[in-house]
Amino acid sequence: MNRRKRRQWGNGSVRRRKGGATWQIRWLENGLRRARSGFTSREDAERVLVKVLADVAHGRTGLPPDLRGVPTLGVLSVPWIAAREKTHRAADCDRYRWDKHLAPHFAHLRPNEVDTARIRAFVQAKLSEGLSAGTVRILVALLSALFTDLVEEGKALANPARALPRATRRLVKPTHDPRTTPFIEKLDDVRRIYLDLPEPLSVAYAIGAFAGLRTGEVLGLKWEHVDLPARRIHVRKSISGPLKDKDSRVVPILSALVPVLTAWKLKTGGEGLVIRGMRSGKALDKKIPGRNIRATLKRLGLERPGLGWYEATRHTFASQWVLSGGSIEKLKEILGHYSVVVTERYTHLRPDLFAERELDTISFDLRSGRPAEPRRHGSPKPGELDRAAPRTV
Repeated sequence: MNRRKRRQWGNGSVRRRKGGATWQIRWLENGLRRARSGFTSREDAERVLVKVLADVAHGRTGLPPDLRGVPTLGVLSVPWIAAREKTHRAADCDRYRWDKHLAPHFAHLRPNEVDTARIRAFVQAKLSEGLSAGTVRILVALLSALFTDLVEEGKALANPARALPRATRRLVKPTHDPRTTPFIEKLDDVRRIYLDLPEPLSVAYAIGAFAGLRTGEVLGLKWEHVDLPARRIHVRKSISGPLKDKDSRVVPILSALVPVLTAWKLKTGGEGLVIRGMRSGKALDKKIPGRNIRATLKRLGLERPGLGWYEATRHTFASQWVLSGGSIEKLKEILGHYSVVVTERYTHLRPDLFAERELDTISFDLRSGRPAEPRRHGSPKPGELDRAAPRTV
């Protein structure tokens, strides 16, 4: 007896459900058998099947891939960290963070087994161990970076670290407010620091305070990347390797920095590293500027908690730029920030933040209960009013 040949699922099929009231379509998608029922006529079912097969052919199905064969995060993290060493200066630290903190909690899991509940349990465990909220925040960010790449490779459906609820994100909120970071507020004090520091640290300080370069960028700067006639510096590398932001950038040489670099170039010959040991001729260690700036600040009476080389140079440059009315967008390019959101931490220093014309936005005389007349230019300030005037009830 000849048996009826069954149609392949991959080609799709239409059949009447038992009872004959509705029709059903069936097809293969990502290796899985799929079916949909409830069509009132064969024509409707065939029309939908054509659309479904077209979506499958063009990858527009929207159905999750089969992740049952994806290895665990412990296996996936090995090539990921190895590739990260070529692009990130902190790859060694990332490897240590993974092995020390993340692997015990996530290495045995597959990507689709990690959810927000597991990450919250990890955060609470690390906080209970005594780690600071900022350190735990870095660990969560590293896990998020791994999942970002896994999603792009099709080995994870979503990044659970980006879906953390507000309650969990508050647990790893940094306690430091960048707006409270100290800086050298008076340019005369910047000059005093420059004159007190020995060469070549005085030149390194001038580059950091008037060009905004990071410490490693200053120590890795070469004369071939300093164009004095065009008044620009091409920041291309750091003393410890690639730049933190990965991309090179062009920084203007402000007028205050021109005579310093000109004199220093004549003295050193203008070849090789801009900042190097006067005796050894080699690059300086990154610890040397910090030790010297602390001694200088103490001698000059400028010592404050949290005020070090970075705050006295790069942070001072950014703060003074904003105080002078400089553009936040231009400051972003000079500092090499990835996003202007990072640069906007300095916006609280804008001189026009509370302009005088905006101080009369809400005008009301509390003494009389009547709207107050806007204060004209040259008129007495509120503190200069006659305090002996009788109070009106």
